[in-house]
Amino acid sequence: MHVFRRRVVSGWFPSSAGEDPNWKKLKELALGFLLQLQHFVLSSPSIEPLFDLEFSSKFIEMSLHPEVLWAQRSDKVYLTIALPDAKNVSVNSEPQGLFSFSAMGPQGKSFDFSLELYGTIVPKGSKIDVGLRNIHCSILKEQKGWWKRLLKSDEKPAPYIKVDWNKWCDEDEEESIKSDVASDDDGVADIGEDESSDDEGMLYLPDLEKARGN
Repeated sequence: MHVFRRRVVSGWFPSSAGEDPNWKKLKELALGFLLQLQHFVLSSPSIEPLFDLEFSSKFIEMSLHPEVLWAQRSDKVYLTIALPDAKNVSVNSEPQGLFSFSAMGPQGKSFDFSLELYGTIVPKGSKIDVGLRNIHCSILKEQKGWWKRLLKSDEKPAPYIKVDWNKWCDEDEEESIKSDVASDDDGVADIGEDESSDDEGMLYLPDLEKARGN
């Protein structure tokens, strides 16, 4: 049986790339693809022996980002962070809308990300639940209302952030499904301003007028 060896090196990208935003975006996309491949291999015992993925120390200096799914209600934002068997989970949130996450993932690799959310939040009213496969965060908005998007910036978001279609609803559907999502907050811990525990997505609201053909 053949063994396929892929060595990922920083030599993929020219040394002259520097901080050029186009090269940085390309590196981010390449890393996202490799992470998806890695997760697929690690979750498939019958396939794992066929692969030997080696990452040069220089290349993996880039942060590893877990997949982040999001949805919202008028009073909250829901984030589901896909990171099985996460350890040393640390979540920090600030009133102006800054949200950061870090944890130890499979094979002892560090994962983290930071978001500048669209609006202001209430850290002490936010909650976190660390599960076996996912970390669920419920973030309380300071002012009730539907955000146009998840992030403050209107630039194209990172590819690891996607809509959580399992929790998504339109503004006019909120009352009818409120009871279904309310249970998500039961039994979870407060995030507060600094919480730790051991234990191509669309960021914009659907254009309802276009959807209705108006």
